Amino acid sequence: MAGIYIHIPFCRQACNYCNFHFSTSLHYKNDFVQALLKEIELQAKANYLQGQTIETIYFGGGTPSILQIDELQQIMQQLHQYFIIDSSAEITLEANPDDVTDEKLKGWKQLGLNRLSIGIQSLFEEDLRWMNRAHTADEAKQVISKARAAGFDSFTVDLIYGTPGLTDEKWLYNLNWVLQQNINHLSCYALTVEEKTPLDKQIRQHQKQDVDPEQQSRQFLILMDHLQQAGFEHYEISNFAKPGYRSKHNSSYWKGVHYLGLGPSAHSFNGVSRQWNIANNQLYIQSLNQGIVSFEKEELTATQQLNEYIMTSLRLMEGCDLNYISQKFGGDKSSQLKTEAAPYASKGLLMNTNDHLILTKEGKLFADSIASDLFF
Repeated sequence: MAGIYIHIPFCRQACNYCNFHFSTSLHYKNDFVQALLKEIELQAKANYLQGQTIETIYFGGGTPSILQIDELQQIMQQLHQYFIIDSSAEITLEANPDDVTDEKLKGWKQLGLNRLSIGIQSLFEEDLRWMNRAHTADEAKQVISKARAAGFDSFTVDLIYGTPGLTDEKWLYNLNWVLQQNINHLSCYALTVEEKTPLDKQIRQHQKQDVDPEQQSRQFLILMDHLQQAGFEHYEISNFAKPGYRSKHNSSYWKGVHYLGLGPSAHSFNGVSRQWNIANNQLYIQSLNQGIVSFEKEELTATQQLNEYIMTSLRLMEGCDLNYISQKFGGDKSSQLKTEAAPYASKGLLMNTNDHLILTKEGKLFADSIASDLFF
């Protein structure tokens, strides 16, 4: 079992908080698609995934929904030519509401895409303008019914909380609206001010208000309580699903399943090493025109593999399995980790349940810092 991630590095306009690799110029889009087709061929021949069957494909970005149907068709045909793709593979496309048309929905369905990740973020016009999103609140409210009419029944919706101006009442409205649409999966993120983003610059120049950590914590607790009452599993820090509707692709990341990243800036992981493609559209295209995949690579030591497992497993509702650590990394590591985790358990931030270290609701507020403190 393995996954493929495809990074589409184009957007119609730049969200002010985003630090992913993208370009708002579509000048190189045609050349990029041809380069991507070449990378698919070269990576397949390099046998990075060692012939494993592909069970998930994820088009991320950037804005994958910006691609034309014929461009997506070329990519899907190339994937099927060079990889063994399971007949029931989960194939997800990230889509912005302003890109979703009846024609595109029909084309996506015909290409075998069976899951949409829709970046709604907020249902309030003032919040969307503050984030410099390309779509309107009305477009966001129409997108689910349009997709359902085209035959899609598996969605995830992205929402952002903790933005200045998002009151608790507005946050609850966003959540309730999504629940009323009978959505089976939500991804909810606290607004993060990343260095060198337009938002970071605007805050430093006092053009925009900074985020309030107390507001973000409060709205995260509201989120957890509200979705628990609605029957959702909080299966990963930022992800909530009705039973049976977890994201297979993202779950694979957190469980250490191997995946291949295609496109500029895309990351790959095969259990013992990581590699990441060059994050420059022109250089990516130029290298593939020469038959070269330009990337950097890092071999992971046993300690790095253990720390990565701690970081990813603590984000999951199943938690960190001490017996797995004992089997793979040694009983001494498992015992040491159990001892190091004890102070967090005494503070009510973590539980040891059947030799699984599991963050409590309060502990999830400090997931990253707790994980880093437990690193070897």
